[in-house]
Amino acid sequence: MGIAQGTETGSSLLLAAGVLIGALVLVLVAGFLMLRQRRAELDRREERLTAELHRLHLHEDELAARAAEAERIRGELADREAESRLLLERTAGLSSAQARDEVVRGAESEARREAALTVREIERRAVAEGEGRAREIIAASIQRLAAEQTADTVITTLRLPSEDMKGRVIGREGRNIRAFEAVTGVNLIVDDTPGLVQLSCFDPVRRESARLTLESLLVDGRIHPARIEEAHERSRAEVERLCVRAGEDALLTVGIGASGEMSPELVRTLGTLRYRTSYGQNVLGHLVESAHLAGMMAAELGVDPEPVRRAALLHDIGKALSHQVPGSHAAIGAEFARRHGEAAEVVHAIEAHHGEVEPKTVEAVLTQAADACSAGRPGARKESVEAYVRRLERLEEIAGSHAGVTKVYAMQAGREVRVMVQPEAVDDVRAQEIAREVARQVREELTYPGQIRITVVRESRATEVAR
Repeated sequence: MGIAQGTETGSSLLLAAGVLIGALVLVLVAGFLMLRQRRAELDRREERLTAELHRLHLHEDELAARAAEAERIRGELADREAESRLLLERTAGLSSAQARDEVVRGAESEARREAALTVREIERRAVAEGEGRAREIIAASIQRLAAEQTADTVITTLRLPSEDMKGRVIGREGRNIRAFEAVTGVNLIVDDTPGLVQLSCFDPVRRESARLTLESLLVDGRIHPARIEEAHERSRAEVERLCVRAGEDALLTVGIGASGEMSPELVRTLGTLRYRTSYGQNVLGHLVESAHLAGMMAAELGVDPEPVRRAALLHDIGKALSHQVPGSHAAIGAEFARRHGEAAEVVHAIEAHHGEVEPKTVEAVLTQAADACSAGRPGARKESVEAYVRRLERLEEIAGSHAGVTKVYAMQAGREVRVMVQPEAVDDVRAQEIAREVARQVREELTYPGQIRITVVRESRATEVAR
């Protein structure tokens, strides 16, 4: 029985081994068939890629041939263009550059003249048809924007002895008021207000000279162009004297000493700041206040207060000159103080008070601090006033930059710029061109409400004396 069981077990094992071997053979056959199918597919892909590569090579050769043909045609065109240019130059007797310059010059000259004449005619018609309406729109815009901020700083009211004086101030056909505005650069406003006239100008020194001029004329009673010029010269001298007095008073108030301890020109220039404002704050008052603050801070720190007060008093002196000399008022003021004998620590404090130069001394740091305290206290400054004044100053600078211009006045609260030119240097057409160029520069550089009218005045005078 044991032998039969062993035989049966061996047969089962052989049967299982046969089944397993058969399965392996089937797997191998299936894998072989799959590999052969994959190989056939790869062969087909390779054939397609080879055909595509051959096609691309053919296309590349075709493009190269076309590029060579285009280069040949370009060379032929360049040769023909050179031959044509030489033929034209021989025919005209000019080189191509000379011919081009001649054509450009002629076209430019003709275009400028025609444009000037056309613009003059258009402006004449526009003024005739719309001047009244334009005045209303501009006046309303200016009043809504800046009336409250600028009324106290750009307008001076003057009381007349009687209402009849208005007619004498205006003069026959307005000749007196025109002469007054031309001489002083200040707008004289005569309206229906009983017994009052107004002087309007962004420059307070110019406005004060005009006020004194008009007061002198009203007292004298003789008002005509020649007397206006004489009175204005006297008034300018009086304003100079008042500026010197204001500078001396500022020195005494601060405690620096008599004016002999400072250059007379520095004292006079310091005094002119009595008539100037910065962000609505009187500049001379700001300097005196800064000097007191700087002196007190120096005393608390145990530093000699004399040079600190001196630097603080002079730190904004460049504002009296910044409309005459290009550059920042700090750099201008420092150079001006250096030329008039101020000490090195004072000069450095002036040029460093706005951080344009790094402050390196105690005097410079204290001047910066005093300036910030005085300017930063509540209600000290008004941004809109300073922006308004800077805009009017820039208007005069733009118009004055043109050749042949002798005087420039911003009038009517910046709504009009009057430009005086030399009649022998500027003809009528060039005067129109100047007006157009100034208007273009104003449009490009400034932001302003409404419109600004540019008036170029070309006037000839003949004078003879009867003896």
